[in-house]
Amino acid sequence: MPEKIVQLNEEVIKGQIKELVRGSVEETLNELLETEAEKLTQAARYERSDERQGYRGGHYSRNLTTTSGDVTLKVPKLKGISFETAIIERYRRRESSVEEALIEMYLAGVSVRRVEDITEALWGSRVSPSTISELNKKAYVHIENWRNRPLQGGRYPYVYVDGIYLRRNWGGEYENVAIAVNEDGFREVLGAAEGMKEDKASWVSFFQWLRGRGLDGVKLIVGDKCMGMLEAVGEVFPDAKYQRCTVHFYRNVFSVVPKSKVKIVAKMLKAIHAQESKKASREKAKAVVAELRAMKLKEAAKNVSESEEETLTYIDFSSRYWLEIHANNVIERLNREIRSRTRVERIQLKTKLTPLQKRRQFT
Repeated sequence: MPEKIVQLNEEVIKGQIKELVRGSVEETLNELLETEAEKLTQAARYERSDERQGYRGGHYSRNLTTTSGDVTLKVPKLKGISFETAIIERYRRRESSVEEALIEMYLAGVSVRRVEDITEALWGSRVSPSTISELNKKAYVHIENWRNRPLQGGRYPYVYVDGIYLRRNWGGEYENVAIAVNEDGFREVLGAAEGMKEDKASWVSFFQWLRGRGLDGVKLIVGDKCMGMLEAVGEVFPDAKYQRCTVHFYRNVFSVVPKSKVKIVAKMLKAIHAQESKKASREKAKAVVAELRAMKLKEAAKNVSESEEETLTYIDFSSRYWLEIHANNVIERLNREIRSRTRVERIQLKTKLTPLQKRRQFT
């Protein structure tokens, strides 16, 4: 007689075990609530006692999310005495920490779908998208308060700005960001504004917003070359000078240089900004332009000739700050963080092709 083969449905068993644990947790918590009520009233339910401090008035139901799933608590109602349970207070703190974790996951760039999966794995129940949305509204209040906070760092002589392009589901948009260094040498993220363009109007609006919040004492603004930004600097901060980011300047020159010669050209460009005076840097720049022309790199020579002066503004300031103010590298880290937390997740759908569709792919 052939042996019977027993097949186990793992999903059913897991579900049964999960429900068993959830039910046990629910029963235990309710028993603890009853015990606490008896201690507060100093009498069991229906017990006659001269030491009784209060009377029962039924109970009310309360849903609670635990690591084992959602449970229903029967919280005792007391007359003549308030019922303050350590169990509820403990889980209130836990619920608060869960909210903070959800907000941090979302702000870290975790998708809503992933947040749902993580909460189910950690706490036994899946958090709905509407719950995440409500929690995000709380976070946005704090974000807006931070974005519009008064700038209280004193005077900010050095300001680094940049405009970055963020990909969106509908296409993309520009965001202007700014970091400043105050007179005490401390860096501070001044702000970021979405929905911008690379035109003068957007930069004027951005700079006026910063100035309205307390940005003062600006001596130098460091950034990539953008005509809209340059015009806005002259209008909003007429006493400030402009320093073109040397790193972006190098990249612009490299874009018209063959790959085989990029390393050589890079050494030539760095030599311009390794001089100890603006006069020496200018002379070196002229020599580099001549050498680039001799190498038949006319476009590169033109870029250096037309732009080298605006990359030397940093020399007008104390030499102790040259390394920090000749480029806006300080803002690149912030840009990477913004991009990583706002990038669009692309999902590649795998479809099974018919033999005819496969043949058409190669014809």
